[in-house]
Amino acid sequence: MTNTRGLQWAADQPMVYEIRVKGHLSPQWVGWFEGLTITLEEDGDTLLTGTVIDQAALYGWLKKVRDLAMPLLSVNCVSPGVADESVIKQNFLSSNQVSPE
Repeated sequence: MTNTRGLQWAADQPMVYEIRVKGHLSPQWVGWFEGLTITLEEDGDTLLTGTVIDQAALYGWLKKVRDLAMPLLSVNCVSPGVADESVIKQNFLSSNQVSPE
């Protein structure tokens, strides 16, 4: 299957998504979004990045964003398959990274 960005994947293959919300997510919510990398951006937005195994899991993350009443800005599929290590590494090394401690 090919999407409009030219990415190809099988329907059963995990995908890496970026979910952008307006406002900074406070550190108390890190555990609730376990499995996602949380990056607080300089523009005041929060970027949640991670591998989503299927559409039901994606809707589960979106439901959590809804439950926090944080405005959803975008949801983007950034790569098929296993998480792109450069994206995860960049987010991990970000000085705005939320620490789970």
